[in-house]
Amino acid sequence: MTWLILENGAEGTDPYWKSRQRMVETCIATAGVIDQRVLHSIRNTLRHEFMPEEVRNKAYLDMAVPIGDAQTISSPFTVALMTETLRPSKTDRVLEVGTGSGYQAAVLSPLVEHVYSVEIMPCLSRKASETLSRLKYENVSTRVADGFEGWSEAAPFDKIIVTCSPEAVPEPLVEQLCEGGTLIIPVGERYQQTLCRMVKTNGKLVREELRPTLFVPMTGEAEEGRKVLPDATNPAVVNGDFEMKACQPGAPASSFTSGATVTPMADQVPGWYYGRQVSLVDGNSRHPAAVGNRFVRFTNQTPGLGSHLLQGISVDGREVSQMVLSGSCRTWEVVPGSDPNAAPMVSISLYDETRSELAVFWLGPFCGTHDWKARKTVFEVPEKSREAILRIGLFGATGTADFDAIELIRA
Repeated sequence: MTWLILENGAEGTDPYWKSRQRMVETCIATAGVIDQRVLHSIRNTLRHEFMPEEVRNKAYLDMAVPIGDAQTISSPFTVALMTETLRPSKTDRVLEVGTGSGYQAAVLSPLVEHVYSVEIMPCLSRKASETLSRLKYENVSTRVADGFEGWSEAAPFDKIIVTCSPEAVPEPLVEQLCEGGTLIIPVGERYQQTLCRMVKTNGKLVREELRPTLFVPMTGEAEEGRKVLPDATNPAVVNGDFEMKACQPGAPASSFTSGATVTPMADQVPGWYYGRQVSLVDGNSRHPAAVGNRFVRFTNQTPGLGSHLLQGISVDGREVSQMVLSGSCRTWEVVPGSDPNAAPMVSISLYDETRSELAVFWLGPFCGTHDWKARKTVFEVPEKSREAILRIGLFGATGTADFDAIELIRA
């Protein structure tokens, strides 16, 4: 296997070198990924090479980016987290479901014996294969197929990693996983998913829920069999008052096949995902919630460091013409960052069916020190809107900010 390593003299030959190192230090290592082999691979994998030229300026930001065919390249932290959670070994034969851009396969390549990657979209598979070949990732094999069926000819696999979300685990993947093997997969409803680690023990999966997440859906047979469909005509925030606790009745849950052992998540905010520097707080007489008994608190002391929560919401602009976004924020000694958008706020971005951004609306920014402030805005929904991403947090500002009573309704 030939693997492109750029550490020696990289600054002089790679214009993205410094951005990639900064991304690893500020967005990945500080967020909890500690496996040095994984961090080394992320540092030396050219993410910009796996992205369309028109969006390469976002290559080393910790965000998912559209790559065509309504698919995205996952955020670098998500790729690093899933890779670390897989616990790759040099002797592993790994199945990846959802080649996408090829970036996840490239990160895995130097860490395992061989990667077999399946992609249902022919155009994406071809582009990814060309990129991986050009960059000399010789231990990665790709094919066009429905990932629901896996890759039976190459089975069994020591590890399986799924980079798209089915409602439940496809049975063929269970069958193709070695006894004692590990499966990393996001499962659940379209906008309420849980990233899980599953180990095959005595022919059955023992499952550990890791954290809420949001991936593009697994298409093909998995999507055709989906039982719970999102209601895009009545967009709403899940757990916007933060009263739910993980594993309590009514909290969003993954869809699993029966007979599994499940380890519940801890210290998570149900309904929300990609939390950074955030905690769920019980109010008291000194610091009460804006509504109910609980709220979320963001704290950051490093300018520019992420501190946020996100939530995906289904929205159909053909059915919904106006919406009202509202929420409350309380701050202590908040100082905005150098970027004017680096300040506490509630924001919502609307996307079309290709996941291209159509519009952004927000409440705030909230700075300085103040008690609860309630804000709301009424906005027009572009007709092409098909989904939204709601974001709350400090967004690079320093200080402490509390959020509560986040609500989204039709006008």
